[in-house]
Amino acid sequence: MTAVHSALVEVPTADGVADAHLVRPADGGPYPGVLMFMDAFGLRPRLTAKADRLAAAGYTVLLPNVFYRQGPAPVVELPEFIDPAARPELFQRLMPMIEALTPERAMRDADAYLGRLAEDPAVADGPVGVVGYCLGARLTLLTAGTWPDRVAAAAGFHGANLATPDPDSPHLLADRITAELYFGHADGDRSNPPEAIERLENALTAAGVRHTCEVYAGARHGFTQQDTSAYDAAADERHRTATLALFGRNL
Repeated sequence: MTAVHSALVEVPTADGVADAHLVRPADGGPYPGVLMFMDAFGLRPRLTAKADRLAAAGYTVLLPNVFYRQGPAPVVELPEFIDPAARPELFQRLMPMIEALTPERAMRDADAYLGRLAEDPAVADGPVGVVGYCLGARLTLLTAGTWPDRVAAAAGFHGANLATPDPDSPHLLADRITAELYFGHADGDRSNPPEAIERLENALTAAGVRHTCEVYAGARHGFTQQDTSAYDAAADERHRTATLALFGRNL
């Protein structure tokens, strides 16, 4: 694997300073930029390793702590392996942070994250890619719709609340999106049920957005995250292949 260089960086935002993992191939670049949005469990070794592996394919990747308002990562103490027994207590602590990250706050932050990539000498000129997991998939869709001139490709995996009846649902930004999108949905996901998948598909199609939406049969919510009981190695590799193909076409 290509050697990479990583660093913990600080990203000034309108509401404070976000800590972030920044990684690029060791030779310096410049390389196409990628904004990676974390899942609900946040920055941790297995997730930064995923950013490192993506960077090794020829990208400069910024992985911010989107819960920075509650403190630097890790904002909650995590077990080395997240099994079903650990989830209720973790989500009891995480849900207030998730709910506090409104679309308005999240997109002010995205502006700062995209700006940090644009000013980095290791990032090539032009629009970037965005990829996100779980709540990060929702942030990915919001970012593609809020900052269309700055995003060329966006991918989301086992996303939650992508297309809801709420007036601030991310799918309602479909007519603003110019990027090519890819979504790999979990199978039987209560946070992204069949009617939501259909709602997203219909909105993207009606808006003429270039997109692919696929349900990964048998893969549970969280299938890309190696430190959880939901991990599915085959689905994870499928997600990587789809992401690299998407970015290769557009960045």
